[in-house]
Amino acid sequence: MTRLVLVRHGESVWHAENRYAGVSDIALTPRGLRQAEQLADWAGTARLSGIWTSTLSRARVTAQASAERTGLVPQVDERLRELDFGDAEGLTRTEMSRRFPEALDAFHADPVACHLPGGEDPVKAAERFTECLADIAVRHPGGRVLVVAHTTAIRLALCRLIGIPLREYRRVFPFLRNTALTEIKLEDGHAAVLEYNTPLHRGGTA
Repeated sequence: MTRLVLVRHGESVWHAENRYAGVSDIALTPRGLRQAEQLADWAGTARLSGIWTSTLSRARVTAQASAERTGLVPQVDERLRELDFGDAEGLTRTEMSRRFPEALDAFHADPVACHLPGGEDPVKAAERFTECLADIAVRHPGGRVLVVAHTTAIRLALCRLIGIPLREYRRVFPFLRNTALTEIKLEDGHAAVLEYNTPLHRGGTA
């Protein structure tokens, strides 16, 4: 059995306007850097056996603070990156509604079958992300691992792991707080959710 703590990176500079970052490499805000330090405070007492992170810098910088606090070397894996949002990269919902209103309406109705134009297939994204989680569990049997990644990729992976239709990810998991704790247990190919979207100031599970 392996416990995986899935964490969205710290606040990025596109957060305030809710611009879709996707694979765009966007920096953390000063608040995001503070959130990374708060996550490191938690990591220092969490008895982690590993730290894994997406290739995108907003995740790597978030993970690095915890790595420095714990002495663990972060493992960087491209499979943990966020979805590529295609034509929506860098846009707000208002800007999308002006550029491709029909496609946006279809996305709201079914964000998997009608994913954003030019973007990555969410089914394939869920597959690569959960494949990476399975590999992490093999690498850290009986351990507890911090995985720093991204909001849409994490929500899709949760749906895949616990058997919820992927198209429901926006309804069932409407949002993830920056650096909040979502912990799952993987054992014999089965997953259980131990906690979801827990703010750091509440401490999380020990």
